[in-house]
Amino acid sequence: MTGPIRVVVADDHPVFLGGLHTILEDAGFEVAAAVTDGQAAIDAVAACQPDVALMDLRMPGGGGARATARICATQPHPAVLVLTMSDDDDSVFAALRAGARGYLLKESSSEDIIRAIQAVARGEAVFGPRIADRVVAFFAATAPGRGPDPFPQLTAREREILDFLAQGCDNLTIARRLVVSDKTVRNHVSTVLTKLQVASRAEAVALARDAGLGPSGHEP
Repeated sequence: MTGPIRVVVADDHPVFLGGLHTILEDAGFEVAAAVTDGQAAIDAVAACQPDVALMDLRMPGGGGARATARICATQPHPAVLVLTMSDDDDSVFAALRAGARGYLLKESSSEDIIRAIQAVARGEAVFGPRIADRVVAFFAATAPGRGPDPFPQLTAREREILDFLAQGCDNLTIARRLVVSDKTVRNHVSTVLTKLQVASRAEAVALARDAGLGPSGHEP
């Protein structure tokens, strides 16, 4: 690649967008456009033909996942790198299904963001540490030879929560291990109970242990 990497940045938070613009230009990137909604991101990529589209997910104008899908379907050249606060499974896998080449959280350092842009511009795939763990866990859980998933109705995060329950972990312990709030864990537990059609944690634990989760059958 000759010349600076050209980037379109899409984020609906003006302060963050302005700071990111400065960081990228100081690092030697060319910011071809900075926009604040999904449709504007689609239009900017079509008009500017950048090397990388740096995309937030939670934006007006259809959001970043829709914009990513549209860009990847119609523009063969740009690589989409998601930079967002959303770390839930639905957001991560929606972005990957849409065609994103990388996924970082906004807590990432400036250096990590710069390296990720350079990497996806070279055709590599890049994930922040917490996101990489999630992706690896997902594919490990669906790898050939492991047998059918006993809980296909659960997302990867919900299955992780169920595994912790089967190990005897309380909500606070789970929250600390996953680096999320206790409220987030409570919400996930409630969803797990609903999807498993059980009335209590004890019933969910019994189902999980019957499927091989927990102290004696905990998966690596």
